[in-house]
Amino acid sequence: MRHFGHIAPEVRQRLFHQEPCVFTAGSPARILSVALGATLYSPATRPRLADDIVKQAGRGVVSMVVCLEDSIGDADVRDAEENLVRQFTDLSERASAASGGPDAGLELPLLFIRVRAPEQIADLVQRLGAAARLVSGFVLPKFTEERGVPFLEALAAAEAASGNRLFAMPVLESPELLHLETRVETLTGIFRTVDKYRDRVLALRLGVTDFCSAYGLRRSPDMTAYDVRIVASVIADVVNLLGRADGTGFTVTGPVWEYFPLQERMFKPQLRRSPFLEGRAEDLRESLIEHDMDGLLREIALDHANGLLGKTCIHPSHVVPVHALSVVSHEEYSDAQDILRPERCGGGVLRSAYTNKMNEVKPHRAWAERTLMRAEVFGVAREDVGFVDLLTAGLAG
Repeated sequence: MRHFGHIAPEVRQRLFHQEPCVFTAGSPARILSVALGATLYSPATRPRLADDIVKQAGRGVVSMVVCLEDSIGDADVRDAEENLVRQFTDLSERASAASGGPDAGLELPLLFIRVRAPEQIADLVQRLGAAARLVSGFVLPKFTEERGVPFLEALAAAEAASGNRLFAMPVLESPELLHLETRVETLTGIFRTVDKYRDRVLALRLGVTDFCSAYGLRRSPDMTAYDVRIVASVIADVVNLLGRADGTGFTVTGPVWEYFPLQERMFKPQLRRSPFLEGRAEDLRESLIEHDMDGLLREIALDHANGLLGKTCIHPSHVVPVHALSVVSHEEYSDAQDILRPERCGGGVLRSAYTNKMNEVKPHRAWAERTLMRAEVFGVAREDVGFVDLLTAGLAG
């Protein structure tokens, strides 16, 4: 699979100075943690789950979570588990179709299962049998040191029993992480735990909906998670301890964007006009505003500015904007390459090739390394290609 792999090769060639790389579920963790992109969640109760997964893969989704936790009712867990096993078995059989059959070469996204309890991990892997090969890992809810260790031990045991590599994606969403008097202790405990199991932890996910719930809050489509100050403070502290660029950090993904029905706006649209003035771009701008997507675009930009990469998504329409804004611009790529040239290893300051900024080699080195990692996975846009071009191509598919 590859990002923007759902669009025609000739279109990719026109858009990209460097095309996104090809990766598989067996690729190194450093690649997969960046490649997660927009991770689309789906309740495990969906009756046509297998078809949904195939359809979304064809639309550019490269990672999905099938949820057995908050997205379904307590009374539906058993039925949801049975449906998940049945649907994954169907997918496995279709993926193994004989060469030349209708499903030959079937390409599936990275698939994760969000569980409620540690014992579900071994139980599901055992029940899935051969279909467990489709599972890249498990999403671990309400993760703290106390609750997280049993999950990670269960994951390690399931991997050993099945012979399949299994990653963990802990969700940071517990009240102890939010409350000021317990935050530092909770964060420190989480770091101890994920550091011990570092090889298994693919990424850390933020459960902002649960954070808001603890205070009876819910942000409108005019506001990002960063406008809710108590949520923004938690994100900052998580990145501070768990997202460092010194080799101790992890990929931390952006919070979910909750899609609201159309309602009267209190504030003027945040999506500025200037990138949208040519051709059909203004129509695209109006469509994004009409569907309350301008807030999402602003939040993605703020995710990146605050050290987050990728995003939890609950609606397919959010996927392409996340991926389009993850592509490295030609200017970013040029700056990163200049900073990392071998002859610059001693440090110093240089004017950017675009002659519009200062690149200071030592302070900007970590940014440059992260930028080139993102460039490998999401590609580098051509000099004259912007977000609107990528978004339009991605939506057209």
